[in-house]
Amino acid sequence: MAIHPGYGFLSENANFAEQVERSGFIFIGPKADTIRLMGDKVSAITAMKKAGVPTVPGSDGPLGDDMNANRAHAKRIGYPVIIKASGGGGGRGMRVVRSDAELAQSISMTKAEAKAAFSNDMVYMEKYLENPRHIEIQVLADGQGNAIYLAERDCSMQRRHQKVVEEAPAPGITPELRRYIGERCAKACVDIGYRGAGTFEFLFENGEFYFIEMNTRIQVEHPVTEMITGVDLIKEQLRIAAGQPLSITQDEVVVRGHAVECRINAEDPNTFLPSPGKITRFHAPGGFGVRWESHIYAGYTVPPYYDSMIGKLICYGENMIGKLICYG
Repeated sequence: MAIHPGYGFLSENANFAEQVERSGFIFIGPKADTIRLMGDKVSAITAMKKAGVPTVPGSDGPLGDDMNANRAHAKRIGYPVIIKASGGGGGRGMRVVRSDAELAQSISMTKAEAKAAFSNDMVYMEKYLENPRHIEIQVLADGQGNAIYLAERDCSMQRRHQKVVEEAPAPGITPELRRYIGERCAKACVDIGYRGAGTFEFLFENGEFYFIEMNTRIQVEHPVTEMITGVDLIKEQLRIAAGQPLSITQDEVVVRGHAVECRINAEDPNTFLPSPGKITRFHAPGGFGVRWESHIYAGYTVPPYYDSMIGKLICYGENMIGKLICYG
């Protein structure tokens, strides 16, 4: 018996993964210790630096109460800086600081927000990049010394730090850049003993990658990677969880065409705030190169308790023009 945590509440909960395996079930994902390592931003950055993955210049550890030391970090890094919650995610627990005058209050506010949201008030400091793109690398590792990367996704189109549209491969990322960063991500997986599907998230600016976090689960946007590589990521997760080695090698990963995913949210069209309620009419999209993933149907009631995403529309084309059908 096995449990697949999806990409929801428990997918990156190390305690849950631990309890699943203690109960005699198979957890389809990394070991609990790996989830803990990469779930804490400070320890994750330390591990990635050791593995040779490029990171954002920062405080190299949590910020303390000594404001002289904190100001020294900011001066060394150079304003603007960003204060981030060590246990944060989803765009929460971060604050941009542009001067010494703002620093103390920003650290205090971020700590309070982090404590309330994540029960962990540890924060750290990084250089704030003014106009980066959000590029992520999909990886698979079997925990037996084998790891591969499956190209990249561009997730730069966001609203309130929440992804809205994702595409693969990322425009402007050359095969050389893909190989450079992909090989480092695969090596890092081997170094930390990673098992399963995972995603390395980077900021990309002026031709340079800067690691920000690793998601130790399958991503919402994984279908675009499946569309351009032909690799069934969920099938590979199941194989790995069953103790089997990777079924493909890096040389067998071939990128073909382009894919884009649009997240469909139940929202008010004017305020973009969540809008729960009953769906009275629904007709699923379809056609060649169109993939629709959802649980909704006519008569379904969207609850107010969870994320407002109710579906994902994925479109594939041989070239960039093919992707535009998602926007039409």
